[in-house]
Amino acid sequence: MARILIVDDAAFMRQMLVQMLEDKYEVCGVACNGVEAVRKYRELQPDIVTMDVTMPEMQGIDAVKEIIGIDPEATILMCSAMGQRQLVIEAIRAGAKDFIVKPFQKEKLLEALSRWA
Repeated sequence: MARILIVDDAAFMRQMLVQMLEDKYEVCGVACNGVEAVRKYRELQPDIVTMDVTMPEMQGIDAVKEIIGIDPEATILMCSAMGQRQLVIEAIRAGAKDFIVKPFQKEKLLEALSRWA
């Protein structure tokens, strides 16, 4: 079972993702910003990271760059709201593998993760 680290600054979004994923994946950790995401990536070494684009302290794109610097093979899926297309492109260039658009539909979320798990 793939291990997932969920990164989002909104507590309700982290909880919703945990509930959507816990049946099929092991949610090994959650983080509320990019700084915490990088620290938890080092500590937990998850198989997949879901990373919010816009967060306080360290944006998702900067966290992607740091995580890819630690592990060039890291599998990071960006989570973005509609209208953040440019940021998603930047994240993919930084090393993210894919993106999921908010608000999440469970089926689309699981489909995206299954490509990488």
